Amino acid sequence: MSGKTVTRADLSEAVHREVGLSRTESAEMVRLVLDTIADALVAGEQVKLSSFGTFEVRHKKARIGRNPKTKEEVPITPRRVLAFRASQVMKKRINGEGRDQE
Repeated sequence: MSGKTVTRADLSEAVHREVGLSRTESAEMVRLVLDTIADALVAGEQVKLSSFGTFEVRHKKARIGRNPKTKEEVPITPRRVLAFRASQVMKKRINGEGRDQE
């Protein structure tokens, strides 16, 4: 693995190259898409992207955890966590079974 991280700037540049929008317009489009996804998740909605996967917010209950070093019990507060589940198409692409599944 190369260890490369795809950044917001990389996404903007890809939109610029593929769609032909200006760099400013491409950056704004990427920002709007990501903001829309984030707003939906904050509102507790599920976000499904066809051939990619599903993002959802899961609710974790309060529980008692344990510090592995000291063995001391520590309360863990209830919280919301973000979860992603890849689609079957994405899983196949990751495993080298091609793009023709889209």
